[in-house]
Amino acid sequence: MATVAGRGLGVARPAVKNNRRNYITAEEVEMVFQKATKMQSKLRCAIFGPSGSGKTYSALRIATGMGGKIALIDTERGSASKYADRFDFDVSELLESTVDNLVDMIGQAKGYDVLIIDSLSHSWQELLVEVDALAKAKYKGNSWSAWSEGTPKQRSLVNAILSFDGHIIASMRSKTEWQTESGNNGKSRPVRVGLAPEQGKGIEYEFDLLLEISPEHYANVIKDRTGKYQDKIIEKPGEDFGRELIEWLKDGKSFADVRKEKVQRVIDLVNTKDYNEQQFWGYFGKDQVSDFTDDQLNYAIANLSKRPDKKAAVSQPPPAPPAAEGVTANAAN
Repeated sequence: MATVAGRGLGVARPAVKNNRRNYITAEEVEMVFQKATKMQSKLRCAIFGPSGSGKTYSALRIATGMGGKIALIDTERGSASKYADRFDFDVSELLESTVDNLVDMIGQAKGYDVLIIDSLSHSWQELLVEVDALAKAKYKGNSWSAWSEGTPKQRSLVNAILSFDGHIIASMRSKTEWQTESGNNGKSRPVRVGLAPEQGKGIEYEFDLLLEISPEHYANVIKDRTGKYQDKIIEKPGEDFGRELIEWLKDGKSFADVRKEKVQRVIDLVNTKDYNEQQFWGYFGKDQVSDFTDDQLNYAIANLSKRPDKKAAVSQPPPAPPAAEGVTANAAN
């Protein structure tokens, strides 16, 4: 790879035609500390429990309280539509609940304010079957090797959930077990309890709010990033709970406002350092600063902030990033 030395900067950088390029390497990203800001956010909520605990009904009630257009991906053969006389929502029945189909359907829900996935358990069951078939057909029965193809699929589902531009409420089945407990009269009786959700290990880490709902319709908040409901028991979570959640989610700066502030910060810094704006934008392969990625904005702010507020020679290039991998840094003459 050809390199050129930054004038007076003491570091080599990739040679780029017309001083333009359209990428920024991981090595170039410099972290800077700044005051933490409460941002507006989108809900990622999971509800899990045994059959009959009210997962679908609770999800519809919470979504209704949050407001806006509701879409529901139904993997349970039309069961959610039984509530169509009580709630206003659009539904898509997913007959083949593979991970690929579910990821595609999440993408199709763009534009809805709240997306309910009912449920996530079916795609996991389908993935287990697929990995088992792969192990037998391709890996001589070695399921560990077969997961080299299964894990990326599961990750694609997690990414689809996290990148969705609206709120998500996902239900999950839980493994059911019967236990015996003593009643008030001293007699023993069987009690149905739910165990871990039927999904991939660690799926709970991907959600802001995790509700374990009992057959008696009590929701135990076992994870809560709002800080308001942790370890609380909510009887029949519904519309009021949804309204409380949306108020918390709306509190804070919007991503659009934060990005606008960063764009203006870069413009101010470029002018303070007296760099040529078009030359600076072009160095990142952009025609204008509003086209910068978030990483590029952060990088520009971090590096420009370090440079002295003084006039720079017109011919001097903008601050060069560290050398890309495989490029040797050379001291400038």
